Amino acid sequence: MDFYEVLRTRRSIRGYRPDPVPTDKLDRIREAVQLAPTACNLQPFKFLFVESPAAKALVCECYGKPWLAEAPLTVVALGHPGSAWKRFDGTSAHVIDVSIAMEHLVLAAAAEGLGTCWVCAFDQKKLHGKLGLGPEWDVVALTPLGFAAVPPKPLQRKKFEELFESR
Repeated sequence: MDFYEVLRTRRSIRGYRPDPVPTDKLDRIREAVQLAPTACNLQPFKFLFVESPAAKALVCECYGKPWLAEAPLTVVALGHPGSAWKRFDGTSAHVIDVSIAMEHLVLAAAAEGLGTCWVCAFDQKKLHGKLGLGPEWDVVALTPLGFAAVPPKPLQRKKFEELFESR
């Protein structure tokens, strides 16, 4: 699929078929994440591909919407503040780096004919504990990944004049 067509057609999907995601598609999505630019190329992240029913249930306990469990897998994006580039005030840029990589993931998934839905409204502390993560990791976002149960509807977008300004 053409890059701009991916941008025009990608939507947040909240209903999934149970069909497994083919390995070749997952490999291309993983490569897209690996290729994401990060500050000083430090790649301060790890992406967990959660597929087992038991592990998926743990993730779903931290997010109240039942549609998350429909997808054949859930991706959990983790940031590592200690290995990320620091801003001049000392704050870590790991959330920016993880977000760039996550966007690569959702766009690559769309190019592969798969659905995602970037989720940030979950209990971070609870998920951190359920996954048994060390204190060095920050749970930044998650997304279901799979084939959409129904085609998404088109969205309305603001006009350019509302979004851009020249000075």
